[in-house]
Amino acid sequence: MADFKDHFSGHASQYAQARPTYPAALFEWLSGQCPYHELAWDAGCGNGQASLALARHFRRVHASDPSATQIAAAPADPRITWRVEPAERCSLPDHGADLVTVAQAYHWFEHERFIAEVRRVLRPGGLLAVWCYGLSEVDAAVDAVYFRLYRDILDSYWPPERRHIESGYRDLPFPLAEITEAPRFHMAHEWTLTQYLDYLRSWSASQRFLKETGRDAVAELAPAFSEAWGDPERPREVRWPLSLRAGRTGAR
Repeated sequence: MADFKDHFSGHASQYAQARPTYPAALFEWLSGQCPYHELAWDAGCGNGQASLALARHFRRVHASDPSATQIAAAPADPRITWRVEPAERCSLPDHGADLVTVAQAYHWFEHERFIAEVRRVLRPGGLLAVWCYGLSEVDAAVDAVYFRLYRDILDSYWPPERRHIESGYRDLPFPLAEITEAPRFHMAHEWTLTQYLDYLRSWSASQRFLKETGRDAVAELAPAFSEAWGDPERPREVRWPLSLRAGRTGAR
């Protein structure tokens, strides 16, 4: 855990409240790929958004994250065991998990060590699924202001690992028998302008900019966002493409 890069613990509560949720269809598909539904491990679980969804399909969920602050912000659930531990050193026994998931966190891992843990923890033929979501879309006017924030103002405040999100994890190691026919998923939410701006403030780059400059970049662009959005109380659809990679260890 000495190399753990913690970009979210300082605003874990805000992060938990402002982040979009993953589509139910994703977890239904993952469940359908698993012949057994005893145990799922959600590695790098953060505030437990994916963990809660997995608990609807698996009898037990082991949810782990190296951030004690993030785990403290996760909700209590009798189906979920929360653990503060790195993904590269899991406390689960050998070959007992049916599914391992990594939601929006695979780019932070030491991949060789993590994959070794996945092979140890998964039962033969078990499934590993990693996913991330990219840049959001509303419409041309809102998106133009979004890119002023994302690239023009915050570009140097993003951690270098952010590039893996933009590439949909295609340039990261994934040495498993990959499922090439996996469906395409997306996320969508009906948000007011306040909810949308809260999401932008939850970005690690927004928080780093605020800490280093004392300025709220989102607040500075709020008038431009308001003009592009229209009625701030009118919900608008915010969409994100979701990039998924899934594969198996050994034969089923």
